[in-house]
Formats: sequence, structure tokens, C-alpha cells
Amino acid sequence: MIPNPTSTLTRRIVIAMLAGIALGSTLNQFGPPAWAQLYLLDGILGVVGALFVAALKMMVVPLVFVSLVVGVTALSDLRTLGRVGAKALTLYLVTTALAVTIALALAAAVAPGGGFNAGRTDASFSGKPAPPLTEMLIGLVPTNPIAAMAEGNMLQIIVFALLFGVAVTMSGARGTHVLKLFNDLDAVIMHMVEWIMRLAPYGVFALITRTFATQGLDVLLPLASYFLTLTAALAIQLFVSYPLLLRLLASLNPITFLKKMRDPAAFAFSTASSGATIPVTLRTVEYKMGVPNSIGAFTVPLGATINMDGTAMMQGVATVFIANVYGVDLAFGDYLLVVLTATLASVGTAAIPAVGLVTLAMVLGQVGLPVEGIALILGVDRLLDMMRTTVNVTGDCAVSCIVAQSERTLDRAIFDDPAAGSVTAATRRPSPSAPA
Repeated sequence: MIPNPTSTLTRRIVIAMLAGIALGSTLNQFGPPAWAQLYLLDGILGVVGALFVAALKMMVVPLVFVSLVVGVTALSDLRTLGRVGAKALTLYLVTTALAVTIALALAAAVAPGGGFNAGRTDASFSGKPAPPLTEMLIGLVPTNPIAAMAEGNMLQIIVFALLFGVAVTMSGARGTHVLKLFNDLDAVIMHMVEWIMRLAPYGVFALITRTFATQGLDVLLPLASYFLTLTAALAIQLFVSYPLLLRLLASLNPITFLKKMRDPAAFAFSTASSGATIPVTLRTVEYKMGVPNSIGAFTVPLGATINMDGTAMMQGVATVFIANVYGVDLAFGDYLLVVLTATLASVGTAAIPAVGLVTLAMVLGQVGLPVEGIALILGVDRLLDMMRTTVNVTGDCAVSCIVAQSERTLDRAIFDDPAAGSVTAATRRPSPSAPA
């Protein structure tokens, strides 16, 4: 059997985390000697940790812009797919906004990380005052997109990327040339992200060692509360939100839907990649749920690109957790900003494992929280990544069914048949086509 590189990376990250906890706790328990503090904690580990955080931040702007342009152009012919595209986009954004709202509400109630102080930092972190709503809306449109990229104003970058992607789609042959360039850029950027994630064990070791050398084992308690809070939020989205939407918007049996989600859910959990799960997801929505190919072939890849409900939930809970750890009080306006940023950022999140950590750096920056706080959650992020990918893929299937039902093209006989999809491809019943 060929070793799974993702599993190998996971083991390395976990080993690095445990080694960092052990070394940092030992240094904290006995007190680091002067040379260790100077050359190890503030020297080697300080540099490695800072470089890893800088690399994450480096990828935020190019990753979001290029991925979002490529995702928007997945709409293809807007004149033909406009209606279906508008429904899918609206549902994906609504479910993501609902997901991050649930996550923030639960995190605010549980207060993961409460009572924990992260100690002294190089900068003073405090919650930013919430700007007026009118100013926030006006500020969404960049007067200078290049300046927005240089300053890292992600909301303006996202708006510009959306408009740019639509323009590329509607520009005919010239737009096709631009799209090919962006597809190539997307592949290149994904390689860069993969390189950074391969360095994650070293960054995790450096950051966790420094954290535990300062705080000791007390950091485990808020980390456990973060893990359990996010797990509960993901469960609510999976077993409550999606079933309610299916029942209310499409009059579909949620129990039947969840039973038919077993294959894509298991595959998503094992790979932690919405993109890698696309073949299984497509087969499920078409041949087990009765979604026509003309809709499923559009909504599933689009969902794998822009529908990141689980990732948005992680960003919401992680923001509250890190704010509590660093003793920062978030105002109501900050929560609204997190909802808006996490929702729009999910559109630009690539369908690869752990990339949500990159966009988390953006969300933290929007509310004035230290990006270094990401180190606290990296150790448990792999398992949570697998869980939130399962939520993402379930959302893709739910939206596909709702859109197909709204277009009156969902084959209810297939959806209600528990044995549907068990035959071979050669004998499968053809799915109906959606009207143009």
C-alpha cells in the first residue's frame, strides 16, 4: 500500500506538538537557563516560529484572490446557468453565514479559553471599535485594488476578485485566455501552500515549545474547550441546520439524505479534502439522490470551491478562543465583522487539507487579534479538519438537492429509493436534464 502523505504529515504535526509540549513544559517547570532563553527560545525557535507565521500570512492575498477568481469562473456561461448559479451561490453564502453565526453564538456561550492569559506579547492587542455599518459597506469597494492587496484589506480584495471573475466569464475568448492563466496560477499557488504545510511540523514545534515554556500545561484546558466547542458546532450544522433546510426548502426527508451521505462523508473524513471527494460526491448526488447531471456537475465543483461551512465555523470558534486566551474583549461589531469576513473568505478557500488556517490569519487580522494564536490550535486541527470537511461536503450535497428540487428536476423516485446507486454505471438510469 502506498503511504498517504497527508497521514504522514498529520503524524509529524502531532509528534511535533507533543515534543513541543514536553520540551516547553519541562523548561517551564524548571525554568529555562539564560542560554536556553537567549539562543533556543528567543533565538532558533523564535525565528522558526516567526518564519512559519510569516509564510502563512504571505499566502493570504494571492490564495484568496486567485482561488476566488477561479471559483467564480466555474459558473461558465452566465446566460444559461444564471438562475441555477444565483440559487447555488445564495444558498452557499446563506449556509456559511448561518454556520459561522451558530459557531460564534456557541463559542460566546461556552467561552473556550476563558480565564487563560497568554502572557506578555510583543504588541498590545485590544478589540477594535466597530465602524458604522455605512462605513463598512462603502469600504467594501476598493478605490485602488492594488493598494488593497498591498495593505492586506481582504474584504476589498474579495469584492474585487468577485467582480473580476464575473468579468472574465463574460469576456468570451479573451476571458478564456485569462482564465487559463488563473488556472495555472491556482495550481502554482497550491504547490506553495503545500510546501508551507510540509513545514508545519517545524513551525508547530517552535511555536508550541515557546508557548508551553511560558504557560506550562495550563494551556491544555482551553485547548480542550476549543476542540469540544467546535465539535458541537459542527454537529449542529450537520444534524440540525442541513436537515431543517432540506425539509423547509425542498420538502425532502433529512433521514434519507443523511443515510445516503455515508460514502461521501467517509471519504471526506479520510481525505480532509472537498476537492478530492468530488467524484464520490457527484456520484452520490446523481445516482443516489436523483440530482440531474446538468445541476450536480455545476453545484458540486462550485461547492467544493466556495462552500466551506465547516471552515467558517472553525474560524468563528477559533477567533473567540484566541480572543479569550489573549484577554481581548470582542464587541458586537467585531462579531458581525467575523461573520462577514469568514463568510466571504470561505468563497476563496481552496479545497485542500488545512488551508483554512491560512484564511484564519486573515479573519484574526480583521478584528485585531494576534496571528501567533494559530499555534495554539494547530495540534488538534487535523482531526477537526477532517470533521469540518465532512460538514463542507454534506453542505454541497444539501444545496445540490435543494437547487434541483427548486428547478423541479430532482428525481424523487431515486431520492426515496434506499437501493438507488447500487447498480453499475452501465445500467444506471439516466438523470433528467435541467432546463436551460
